[in-house]
Amino acid sequence: MREEFPGWHGTTIIGVKKDGKVVIAGDGQVSLGQTVIKGTARKVRRISPGGSDVVCGFAGSTADAFTLLERLEAKLEATPGQLARGCVELAKDWRTDKYLQKLEAMLIVSDGAQMFVITGAGDVLEPEHDVTAIGSGGNYALAAARGLMEADLTAEEIARKAMAIAADICVYTNGNLTVETIGA
Repeated sequence: MREEFPGWHGTTIIGVKKDGKVVIAGDGQVSLGQTVIKGTARKVRRISPGGSDVVCGFAGSTADAFTLLERLEAKLEATPGQLARGCVELAKDWRTDKYLQKLEAMLIVSDGAQMFVITGAGDVLEPEHDVTAIGSGGNYALAAARGLMEADLTAEEIARKAMAIAADICVYTNGNLTVETIGA
């Protein structure tokens, strides 16, 4: 993040894949420095490029994330049904385009079968253990979800419990969730 501006800080987004379903959940808190500006932001969205269904969650600058979501949607329209290819194409552009390089955000995306984390460093990561998380509370949510994966819980129950744990620990995360499910 740029040093001269405190920036919109913090969020937690989690993706959980279990029993043929993928759940992406995100908290609603937006902070500027140490001040909570909004508690009901929607950081998890559904996009429908070319008639397919994709769920995306973002952490980082909202304007930057929406720019990336628009670019991702265009990539997926050009490569219908090929989530991995669309994500790689976005990551290539993000890494090489001088305008996009300045964007400060991360994405978790899923079509219900695959789930990826896309970063500005050019990474397209498929998570191990069918769970991933990003944002300031991401490590807390990730650890909680990994611990819950063996329990007799649905993907949504795991995501909700993990987000509750992250919200209890991370001051930049609240319990006001947006939850989207995709898959069988």
